[in-house]
Amino acid sequence: MTQKKLEKIHEGKCEAVISVRVTPRSAKNEIFALLADGTVKIRLTSPPVQGKANTALIKLLSEILEVPGSKIEIVTGQTGHNKLVSISGMNYELIQTKLIKHLSP
Repeated sequence: MTQKKLEKIHEGKCEAVISVRVTPRSAKNEIFALLADGTVKIRLTSPPVQGKANTALIKLLSEILEVPGSKIEIVTGQTGHNKLVSISGMNYELIQTKLIKHLSP
């Protein structure tokens, strides 16, 4: 199987920004796929109502990346499926490694 690589959108000294596509109301919370353009496709059980899916996204990424939720911010796409997510205190390579490790088979 060819291992996909996240597209580096932005990496500063103490943060990285990744592209995420969320599918709410799924059967389980999971990193579902890495798309050809580097977007991380994530399924969430929460509905896209009153910010519940955004909260679930931050919680899932916090658990997978092993960082506090306060280090994760949805920069754009708060009300849509496509989002840019900033992770403070982690470099891009570590984020990529952890997300690929949790990729659903």
